[in-house]
Amino acid sequence: MPILLFLIDTSASMNQRTDLGTSYLDIAKGAVELFLKLRARDPASRGDRYMLVTYDEPPYCIKAGWKENHATFMSELKNLQASGLTTLGQALRSSFDLLNLNRLISGIDNYGQGRNPFFLEPSILITITDGNKLTSTASVQEELHLPLNSPLPGSELTKEPFRWDQRLFALVLRLPGVASTEPEQLGSVPTDQSAITQMCEVTGGRSYCVRTQRMLNQCLESLVQKVQSGVVINFEKTGPDPLPVGEDGLMDSSRPSNSFAPQPWHSCHKLIYVRPNSKTGVPVGHWPIPESFWPEQNLPSLPPRTSHPVVRFSCVDCEPMVIDKLPFDKYELEPSPLTQYILERKSPHTCWQVFVTSSGKYNELGYPFGYLKASTTLTCVNLFVMPYNYPVLLPLLDDLFKVHKLKPNLKWRQAFDSYLKTLPPYYLLPLKKALRMMGAPNLISDNLDCGLSYSVISYLKKLSQQTKLESERILASVGKKPPQETGIKVKNHSGGGVPMAHHKNFRKLLKEITGETVLRLTELNPKEFAGFQVGLLNKDLKPQTYRNAYDIPRRCLLDQLTRMRSNLLKTHKFIVGQDEGDFSRKRSYIFNQILRVEDPLTKIFCMIREHHGA
Repeated sequence: MPILLFLIDTSASMNQRTDLGTSYLDIAKGAVELFLKLRARDPASRGDRYMLVTYDEPPYCIKAGWKENHATFMSELKNLQASGLTTLGQALRSSFDLLNLNRLISGIDNYGQGRNPFFLEPSILITITDGNKLTSTASVQEELHLPLNSPLPGSELTKEPFRWDQRLFALVLRLPGVASTEPEQLGSVPTDQSAITQMCEVTGGRSYCVRTQRMLNQCLESLVQKVQSGVVINFEKTGPDPLPVGEDGLMDSSRPSNSFAPQPWHSCHKLIYVRPNSKTGVPVGHWPIPESFWPEQNLPSLPPRTSHPVVRFSCVDCEPMVIDKLPFDKYELEPSPLTQYILERKSPHTCWQVFVTSSGKYNELGYPFGYLKASTTLTCVNLFVMPYNYPVLLPLLDDLFKVHKLKPNLKWRQAFDSYLKTLPPYYLLPLKKALRMMGAPNLISDNLDCGLSYSVISYLKKLSQQTKLESERILASVGKKPPQETGIKVKNHSGGGVPMAHHKNFRKLLKEITGETVLRLTELNPKEFAGFQVGLLNKDLKPQTYRNAYDIPRRCLLDQLTRMRSNLLKTHKFIVGQDEGDFSRKRSYIFNQILRVEDPLTKIFCMIREHHGA
C-alpha cells in the first residue's frame, strides 16, 4: 500500500503570483489535485494512503495523517493559506517522523536481525515549494539542516531521519511573474539548484525546476510513474574491474581496463523493485540482507545503521548457483549506469557476487549472500538474494539429498556445523524454514538464538511501548489549530477607578513620558490603560535589547519601519524597555503623540477627558 505524503510550502512567499495572476500556493493545490487524477488511472491506486503536511510548527503542521480519510485530505488542502517562514528542515523532519510513526510498533525495520526488503511501507514524499531562502525565527539559512532531535522513540537507531523505502521528490516552482517572449524549450525537466536537491538525491529521489505549466504537467506525469514498491540500496564495487568483453562476447585480455579510474557504474544509489505477490497482493520473501555488524550476546546496545545498506559487488565472474526446492528472492534493479554496464557485457550466464562489509565474524568483507545477474533476454539486471555464504551451503544440501538421501554421515555433519558457525544468528530461523520446505526439518535445533543480548531485546520492547504512546499523542493532535497567544485582559473600570491625572505620582510619570527622566516600562501600572491586551512574555526567550525582525506581524511592518527610522535618525528620545505585544505598541504610539506637541501636559489632559467622557 503506497503512502503519498504531500509537503506544501505555506510560507508567505508562496503568495507571489505568476503572469496568469494565480499564486504559487494555488498552483501547488492544483498540482496535488492533478496528481491524484493521474494516479487514479492505475488500479493499484485504490490502496493508496494520502497525507498532508505544511510548514507550520509541529505538531500543527500535520493536516492529514494516518487516520484522516480522503475527504478530510481534500478539505484541508483547499483551506491552506500562505503565511509564516520557510522552515523546510523542520517540516521535512516532521514528515519523516509521521511516516516512521508505526515502524517500531510493527517491527518492520527488524533492527539487529537483518534487513528484509519484503517488509516495507513504500512512501513517496512530494514537496512543492518556491525554492526561496530558508528562514527561521533566528536567521536566514544558506543550507538545509534537519533537526537532529526527534520526539519519536528509537530514532537514534537509524543515522538518517528517512528509511530505505522512503523517497523525496521536490517540485520547485520558478514560474515568472511576467509572460516570457522566448519560445519554450522542450525536453526533460532539469533539476533545481536549491538546497533541497541534495536531500532528494540522498533519499533516491530528485528535484524538478518548474518554469512553465507544461513542465509542471510533465513532472506530475513522471512522478506518477515513480510510485513503485521497492527499497533503495547503495551498490559499490569492490576489487578490480572485470576484463573488457569483445564484440563476440568473450573476454579480451588485450584491451586495457581502467581499474583505477572511477566510473559511474562503480557506485550507484538506486531502487530495487519489490513486487507484490500476485495471489496475496503483498510482497513475499525468504532471506534478509545482512547487517553490517556481527551480533554478540554481550552487546549492550545496537550500533546505529544507515538508512540505505551498502552492498558491495565483486566483478569476478561466477556461475549462478541454485538447487531444487531451495527458495531464493529475486529483485529487479532500477535502470542505472551499473545495469547498463552489465547488460552491455552480454553475459547472461555469469554473475557477480554481493557482500555486506563486516557482516561476517571471521573476515572483513563478509561472505556472499547473493549475486547480480543479467536476465536471459538482456532486458534487465536482477539481484538474487540467497542464504548467507551460499557457495558453501548449496553443495552441502545437494550432497544431502542426492548422495546421502537425507541420512548424513559424521563428516557431512561436521562440515554443516562449520558452516553454521559462519552464519549470522538471524539467518537460522529462515534457514530452518527453508530446510523444512525441502524435507529436512531436523538439521537445526529448535532452541534458536537471535544473537541479541537481553538488554537490547528489552530496550526494543520498551521502545515499542513508548512509540505507541507517542503515536497516540501525535494522531490526537492532527487537525487541531495552533493556540492563540495568551494575554492579560485589562478590565474597564470607568467610574470606579481613579483617573491618571489624580494619581499621586502623576507629575513624576509625566516627566518620564516627556523624556526629562528615564522611563521604565516595568514600573507602569497596566490597569491605567483600560481595555488593552497585555502580552505575556515567553519565558523560553532570553532578554534582548532589540526585537527580532521576524517576530513583527505583517500588518505592523510599516508602523515598525517608521519607528526604526526615527530611532536611527534620533528624532525623539528613547524609551528604555522592550516593545512587547499590542499593549506596548499602542502605548508607544500614545507616547510618540505626546512628544510631538509643544505642551505635553495639555495633550494628556485632553486624552484623559476624551477617554472618560466616552
